Amino acid sequence: MIAMDCPALATCPFFADRLQNMPSTSELLKQRYCRSNYERCARWVVREKLGKEKVPPDLFPHETARMRAIVVSSD
Repeated sequence: MIAMDCPALATCPFFADRLQNMPSTSELLKQRYCRSNYERCARWVVREKLGKEKVPPDLFPHETARMRAIVVSSD
């Protein structure tokens, strides 16, 4: 199976805003979520279920518990 980049990678504000001063952490998260398993990214899940305007600017890709709380609270 070929890994695909996240469709939102180019426009995702998270990396430009939150991790601009942490390039190694940024690259690790991009490799883990944006360039291979974007369907598991908390930001992507909220975006797909609720719309990109509902994605908190400070939501990290690995914050799955927080993502679930956001999605459940919107029901």
